[in-house]
Amino acid sequence: MPTSSSANAKKVRDLTEGALLPQILMFVLPLIATSVLQLLFNTADTVVVGRWGGSTPEECEISLAAVGSCGALVNLIINLFMGLSVGAGVCVAHGIGAKQYEDVSRVVHTAVITSLFCGIAVTVIGIAGAETFLTMMGTDPDVVGEASMYMRAYFCGMPACMVYNYCATMLRSAGDTVRPLGFLSVAGVVNVVLNLIMVLVFRLGAVGVGIATAASQWVSCILIVIFMMGTDGVCKIELSKMKVDKAKLKRIIFLGLPAGLQSSLFSISNVLIQTSVNSFGKVFVAGATAASNLDGYVYVSQNALYHAALTFVGQNLGAKKYDRLIRVVVLCTVVVTVVGVLLGSGVCFFGETLLKIFIPENPEAIEYGMIRLAFVCGTYFLCGLMEVGSGVMRGMGKAVTPMIVSLLGSCALRIVWIYTVFAMYPTPEILYLSYPVTWIITSLAHYIMCFFTIRKSRREDAIANKRVLN
Repeated sequence: MPTSSSANAKKVRDLTEGALLPQILMFVLPLIATSVLQLLFNTADTVVVGRWGGSTPEECEISLAAVGSCGALVNLIINLFMGLSVGAGVCVAHGIGAKQYEDVSRVVHTAVITSLFCGIAVTVIGIAGAETFLTMMGTDPDVVGEASMYMRAYFCGMPACMVYNYCATMLRSAGDTVRPLGFLSVAGVVNVVLNLIMVLVFRLGAVGVGIATAASQWVSCILIVIFMMGTDGVCKIELSKMKVDKAKLKRIIFLGLPAGLQSSLFSISNVLIQTSVNSFGKVFVAGATAASNLDGYVYVSQNALYHAALTFVGQNLGAKKYDRLIRVVVLCTVVVTVVGVLLGSGVCFFGETLLKIFIPENPEAIEYGMIRLAFVCGTYFLCGLMEVGSGVMRGMGKAVTPMIVSLLGSCALRIVWIYTVFAMYPTPEILYLSYPVTWIITSLAHYIMCFFTIRKSRREDAIANKRVLN
């Protein structure tokens, strides 16, 4: 009879063998589709409230600004806890690469419990502090009331959102990017249908789309948990094994907490940028919100390569295949650049037409939206390079270094930019220029660190192998 390890080996996607480029593309494409569906949650919110969120264009504008004002703040609150999923994913990838499947199982059960508690904590923080946080950001007084109601409804889905994302991250580390796409597809349909019902039938405006989004998050959560309880793969959830392994939790926190801190501190810089955006008035906020939805679709393609780099590097590091690991870095860099340039240019070219989907009767807001697209969307391939560099470092098991590089090169520099360059020249163009400038600097730093980290790890393994032979 086959051993447990050999049986599990047949149920994972081994990324340490075979042609790399087809494997990377097969990994990335479903992940991009999954991320696009997640964005459609927010896009559906934006389109529905932008068109039918009120009985007049002015009321629709307020509803749209209410949804848009919450984005950076929501990310600030959830990213610290969501970052731990990165740690779980890296642990799963390393375990699979080293063929240590029992360790993978302990990681999975520890991560599921952790995600549930993180989701509950985020829900409490978000609901209790919604209005206070929005007011501190300088949100337009006309918008604060509806925005806070939207946030409270949205955060009711946070426990489900956390569980789904942790589980999806671990499935991806096992090479499965298709099933999370299927679960999210179903949830996406639920979200769109409920959006229309809540806004058109019950006339609930922004709070209605918040309720719809929360409900759809619970749908995706339930589906992925049912699948993982029924699967025979390494990511199987078993109630009898549902306990926290202290050693695995420490490892997850060690690898994931820096990623969460990085994301949260990034969000602080984004909150400051959102505060600066708010200073230009609600028409500008409406245009910026619509544009951010569009450039978000370019970002997810770049972020998919981050996950690919992390997973492929993680498995190949576990298998000690450094030549293949280096080829992963090169291919991910090339693919993220090509995809970023093509998609970013395309969105900019069709920008006005696409913006009219969100704000059909507001030419001034469209004009403001085009400014963001030109400076942010058109240069998103630079962000992609930064993402790949960070993913490689995390896949190598380095948690603190990419955090420090990202915080100094992007977050801190962006904050300095706001209080110096933007303070002297307070225009939208100067505000948005902070994005490509910080992406370039951070990308260069990440790739330099990748070079030294790979060389050091390879040398250490060679020395260890010589000691074993001697």
